[in-house]
Amino acid sequence: MQTITISGKARAGVGKVATKADRAAGNIPCVMYAGNEVVHFTSTISELRGILYTPKFYKAIINIDGTTHEALLKDVQVHPITEEVRHIDFHKLIPGTPVIVEIPIRVVGQSPGVKEGGKLLVKVRKVKVKSTPENLKDNIDVDISELKLGQSFKVRDIKETGFEILNSPAIPLVSVEITRALKSAATEAAKAESSSKKK
Repeated sequence: MQTITISGKARAGVGKVATKADRAAGNIPCVMYAGNEVVHFTSTISELRGILYTPKFYKAIINIDGTTHEALLKDVQVHPITEEVRHIDFHKLIPGTPVIVEIPIRVVGQSPGVKEGGKLLVKVRKVKVKSTPENLKDNIDVDISELKLGQSFKVRDIKETGFEILNSPAIPLVSVEITRALKSAATEAAKAESSSKKK
């Protein structure tokens, strides 16, 4: 899967005074969790921008004072008014140890229903899965090649393997909606056919 590299520095203190000083210096307090292990460090918005402001799913390679760790973004705390990033949590990846993450879906193929004038609606953009780090993917493909008008691609239709899907199987991910224009056209066609039969 795609990776993004982040540089950080270990924090000497983690109390309120130290946190305030870190923020005043332009640094963002971060925590990386790995079971019983907790790593406190700081980074900057310029280092973190690539993983914070993107819909893509990245694995972070975090370099803290020369030691690298593989991790996933877990949580971001922002100021309620200024929306300034205040604190970030990461989850360290350990080979063979499952993690629960949300992986974006990627729509592939061409729907016959869309070709007939239907509207493609993406109802769910991420799927929650339980997976080991080795089986993590950038995205989960949703193939709409067989979707006709009024049909949906549901969680149960996902063919990819290597992880456990935690969403309900009945949830529709993508649907092909019959538009008002198509409904009107169908109604008019039905009326015309009925009229011609009467004649």
